[in-house]
Amino acid sequence: MIPVCRIEDLPLGGSVRLDLDPPITVFHADGGLYAVDDTCTHQDASLSDGWLEGCLIECPLHAASFDLRTGEPQCLPARRPLRTHRVSVDDGTVWLTPAEEPAREKGDAA
Repeated sequence: MIPVCRIEDLPLGGSVRLDLDPPITVFHADGGLYAVDDTCTHQDASLSDGWLEGCLIECPLHAASFDLRTGEPQCLPARRPLRTHRVSVDDGTVWLTPAEEPAREKGDAA
């Protein structure tokens, strides 16, 4: 688990980008805390610079949007989902538990 911030430092509509490999952003959206890989699956753009509406984050580059609860793309040009991560709050601190990297299929590029 990785400490993100104090819960009072992440207001509704706010986000915190963590410079991990790959970067992950934690969003306080629609009354919940959600974490996804920060890079749009369509093209290299930081979702922490995007627009948040409800539980949807819109990419600032080509307006693809993703559901923060599932990572699923909601419109083109994105076709692949974002990887989601577990977020919890303990004693006022927001914690991130990154998801495991998916296993590469034989023949996948590194």
